[in-house]
Amino acid sequence: MPSKSYVIALDQGTTSSRAILFDKNGAIVAKAQKEFEQLYPRAGWVEHNPMEILYSQMNALEILLSEIGGRVSLSDIACMGVTNQRETTILWDKTTGRPVYNAIVWQCRRTSGLCEELKAGGHAALFQSRTGLVLDAYFSGTKIRWILDNVPAARQLAEQDRLLFGTVETWLIWNLTGGKAHVTDYSNACRTLLFDADKLRWDEELCALLDIPMNILPRAVPSGAFHGEVAAGLIGLHELAGMPITGAIGDQPAALFGQACFAPGQAKNTYGTGCFLLMNTGKRRVRSEHSLLTGVAWGIGGEVEYAMEGSAFNAGSVIQWLRDELKLIDSAPRCDELAESVPDANGVYLVPAFTGLGAPYWDMYARGTIVGLTRGANRAHIARAVIECIPYQVCDLLEAMRADSGISLSELRVDGGASVSNIMMQIQADLIQTKVDRPKVVETTALGAAYMAGLTAGVWSGKEEIQQNRQIDRVFIPEQGRARRDELCRGWKRAVERSLGWAEA
Repeated sequence: MPSKSYVIALDQGTTSSRAILFDKNGAIVAKAQKEFEQLYPRAGWVEHNPMEILYSQMNALEILLSEIGGRVSLSDIACMGVTNQRETTILWDKTTGRPVYNAIVWQCRRTSGLCEELKAGGHAALFQSRTGLVLDAYFSGTKIRWILDNVPAARQLAEQDRLLFGTVETWLIWNLTGGKAHVTDYSNACRTLLFDADKLRWDEELCALLDIPMNILPRAVPSGAFHGEVAAGLIGLHELAGMPITGAIGDQPAALFGQACFAPGQAKNTYGTGCFLLMNTGKRRVRSEHSLLTGVAWGIGGEVEYAMEGSAFNAGSVIQWLRDELKLIDSAPRCDELAESVPDANGVYLVPAFTGLGAPYWDMYARGTIVGLTRGANRAHIARAVIECIPYQVCDLLEAMRADSGISLSELRVDGGASVSNIMMQIQADLIQTKVDRPKVVETTALGAAYMAGLTAGVWSGKEEIQQNRQIDRVFIPEQGRARRDELCRGWKRAVERSLGWAEA
């Protein structure tokens, strides 16, 4: 391959940090992964240690370098791209580099009360108009406010112009560049409740409503741009000193980009910790009437493109719950095996509202529910209900997206860790009555970050070349009739009704 034809992608996710080296064909050359601890200090609260996020990502990158030693020369690696779990909120002291509190994770529900206060004050329409988001504890803005209100040092540092805010890509880039770059890309800025998605700037009125000082906010920049270079002296990473960081993008827009969904109307769903369905809407930001989210998908080459999004908070995490908390399985593949051993869930439905429900319900007080149990229900039926609850949520999102956009998809492109489950993908195709297209490279979040960085650095000439790289692993065709599909979906919606508002009292 010609010189400078490789790209490193850092993929910092909700449960692990990964570093992956891609070649010019979009193929994985080597990868490394480090899991880190999930913190649950109270019911509905989710936190990460920001230093553990950082160290796990640096460690994954260090392992990657040792993996590729002798196979690929570092001089042939053109650049680095970063993708990240969005909305997760970190505040730190720019003088010491130390966080003032744990990272508050996107799943965390502690600011539900503040969101209700803002809604009662009549501010929901303003936030939705400017940001394309609903007022929900999911997003970064209310998490920032909570830290400012509950960590005394935070306000003091802000007054001294020493406090910095960032979502995870901002935190990583700030550390990778030795504190020289305090930036966020448009796709991440759009998830804070503080960013005007049309004017592409921080909104003074929204910051004032949340009592957030604007001096703590990073500089908002396009996704494909020079964000800084790796600093010298980083432990274990001295060989990367001077490498340009030329791409940063939130995990779900990154997957949309990695799936080559470049045309308006193309959509993908990522099956990760949560489920995230995104549709490219081109250069137009669509206003949703079904509680979907709209915002910047990416900015590159002087142009900005938008996406419509629906999110289900718990997807792969439900399988982890079955393994780690209930201990009904010892591995994720075992869930598939059990689910395949029975023809259906025997009338059992599981609604995984562990941290509330996202679109199209947006109920912060919904909680997990299992209904339809009879004496004949067994472990295999529970496993089948776990597998099925993920495609059901995607079906809800897709119905809302069709209603907003008027577009009926000819295919759904899929990716993420849980998309390797053949039974889940077949159930998905049956429920949406549309073919499901799984690529050979399902690491499309990291691939999208690599493509974004590589386009900026000149590794790829344009989107057309990226499109040619995409290879299909398998296409799942609907096998179930519409009548049976409709019957199952009616049962699902009845189950969802039972979960709504559970924690409100």
